Formats: sequence, structure tokens, C-alpha cells
Amino acid sequence: MRIDVLTIFPEYLTPLELSLIGKARREGLIDLQVHDLRSWTHDRHRTVDDTPLGGGAGMVMKPEPWAGAFAAVRAAGQDALGADVEPLIVFPNPAGEPFAQATAQEWSQCEWIIFACGRYEGIDERVYEHLAEVGYEVALASLGDYVLNGGEVAVLAITEAVVRLVPGVVGNAESLVEESHSDGLLEYPLYTRPASWTDPAGVVREAPPVLLSGDHGRIAAWRHAQSVQRTGERRPDLLEGPDAAR
Repeated sequence: MRIDVLTIFPEYLTPLELSLIGKARREGLIDLQVHDLRSWTHDRHRTVDDTPLGGGAGMVMKPEPWAGAFAAVRAAGQDALGADVEPLIVFPNPAGEPFAQATAQEWSQCEWIIFACGRYEGIDERVYEHLAEVGYEVALASLGDYVLNGGEVAVLAITEAVVRLVPGVVGNAESLVEESHSDGLLEYPLYTRPASWTDPAGVVREAPPVLLSGDHGRIAAWRHAQSVQRTGERRPDLLEGPDAAR
């Protein structure tokens, strides 16, 4: 998988050199390139924003640097992947569709993703119109009903959610199957050794005996019941509707 990130703060993406994502990069499972949007400005101040037409607070990101960046990154990507390969362009945006585990699973099948990190009040709307009209596949993705200073934090989260589903990135692929949201439910409670633990307050806390039974059928049934109970308590919305998991 190839990932390109366009941002005015390339240093913000340095955590992608760490942990499993960094290991995947070093092993060649993903080719991740971070680009400074200011490279496509043409004035001595490297300006990427201007005041909003019609008035209002804040600044709006100009269309010219974005158009130049997309054209250059697309050309470089097609040189590496082939002229017939087109990217999915993802804009983190609080006005976008909610990013969910199903989205991560879908995007993990993409050969190429370009992330575009907006800042200030947002990006000139004509950028989205241009990309759609020239045939790019564009997605606006929201992490939740709140506003961040820019798209970089969202790109870190989305990239980790997507890349860990790429085959070979997570060592034990079975661990991906039983995670929260993988089947529409929250994950069941987890325990490890010791089975009996005395906490700092002196309270003895026992792991559920069923987990020590060796009966995999009973364990699976207990875990499913716990997932349903936890989902009902914390995210009852996931249990609503005809297609909800049970």
C-alpha cells in the first residue's frame, strides 16, 4: 500500500515512524510519503491561506497549492505504481462521514491513499469540486462530532486503523477478528495472569473462572455475552436496527 500525506506541518506525522506502522514501513509493507504543502506555493511568504470571501472569522486554505500538490503527488505515485492506478483522496473533516471500523477495513484494501490535512477554517470548496470533476475518488472522513485544529491528528488515527489491517502488519492476524467493532459489538473484558490478583488496596480480584476451564465453547459463549452486555451499557446505539449485531 502507498500512502501520501499533504500537510503544512510534516513534523506532526513523525509518530508514523514508530511502533507497528514504522515497522511496516521499514519492511516495505507500506510506502508512506509525507509532503509539505508549502512546496507548491509561489510567493516568498509561502502563503497557503487567505481571508474568506464574504467576510467572516479565520482563514481559508487557497486552492492553488492544493491543485499543484495533487497533480505532482499523483504523477509521482503513478510513476511508482503504474499509470492505471488512481488514489483515494481522503480529507479529514468534521463535516464528513463518520470513520468507523468498516471504513478502515474497506480502505485497507486500497492500493493507494492520499490524505489531505486541512487547517484554519478549512479548504476552498472549489478544490473538492475540481477533484470530483476530473475523476478522483474523494472521501471526507470525520472522527467524531468535534473540531480539531487540523487534519493531522485524524490522519494519525485513520492511518493506524487502516494500516494495521494490511496483511502482515499485525503479527497475530487472529487478534484482529475479536476486536471492538469487528462484528458490530464492543470487545469483551480481557484478563491475563495471575488469575488471582491482590490490588494495591488489598482487595483480592479473581479472573472469571470460565476462562480457566479449558472449555473453548463455554469461553466463546461467555465472551459473546459479555460483548453484548458491554455494548448495551456503553453503546446501545450499536444494538439498534434490523442489522445490529446480537
